[in-house]
Parts: sequence; C-alpha cells; structure tokens
Amino acid sequence: MARDEIVALFDETGAVVGSAPRWKVRGENLIHGATGVIVRDSSGRIYVHRRTDTKDVYPGYYDFTAGGVLLAGEDPREAAVREACEELGVAGVALRSLGEGFYADEHTRYYGFRFECVYDGPIRHQAEEVAWGAWLTPDDLRAWIEDPDKPFMPDALALLGQFV
Repeated sequence: MARDEIVALFDETGAVVGSAPRWKVRGENLIHGATGVIVRDSSGRIYVHRRTDTKDVYPGYYDFTAGGVLLAGEDPREAAVREACEELGVAGVALRSLGEGFYADEHTRYYGFRFECVYDGPIRHQAEEVAWGAWLTPDDLRAWIEDPDKPFMPDALALLGQFV
C-alpha cells in the first residue's frame, strides 16, 4: 500500500537524513526526495496531464512532469525512470539531468531531482494518478499555464517552468 511505503527524507541542501512512512511524510509535511521528468516527443511537444481528483496533494491539477517520491535507498535517476514508467508508461528512454532544487509550500516540502527525456512511444496512464493527458507545444503549454481555469502544479512551475 502506497501510504506504507518508506520514503527517503532529505534536508534543504539535498542530503539524505533518514526515512519515514509515506503517511508520516504527508501528515507532518516532512522534507523528502522527489523526481520530476518533462516528457517531450521528437517534435518538441510536451506531455501534459491532469492529476486524478483522488490525489493526496493538489488533486485535479495539471502537470507537465511525471514524477514522485524517492523511496528509502533509491537512486534519484532510478526513481525518475520508475515514476515515468508507472505514471505514463514511458520506458526505455535516456534521462537528461536538469539539476536539483528545494521546493516548499504549505502542502509539500521536498528536494527535487529534475530530468527530461524524449519519447515517441505510446502513453499509458496509471488510472489512480492520471485522469487525462495530451501533447502540447511549448507555446500552447505556456498559454495553458497562464489560464486561471487550468491550475498547474506549483512545484513543477517553480522547479521546471524555466525548461518549458
């Protein structure tokens, strides 16, 4: 069960400082590790999806990254590969690092590992996490981000918005 997963805890500088069950990380807003992957196709479009309304943080928001928490002992790149495959069915791709950074708001605090990849295969949504998705050009995505009726994940905007 996801809430019982053991998640890696980090500090604001990116040092691993321990681990805790996911339910405790969410309940106490502990700093944890997380990944975010921008998925582009070979023509440069970016895959955008809407989170399900049952997500524990920012339900129903739009996102232009695939990602999630790092499990205890997990390598960030391996976690990014796992999350992209679990959420969108993206597999067999090389990830390019876009750096690291700290993010915090009233709902979540994490040290993020940012990546991008190029993928032209089929997208397969994980039903528990992804309600809808489509490929958008960077210009169309920037217009969507500006639309107040389309709330986007604030952490994706803060940590990866410059790469759109």
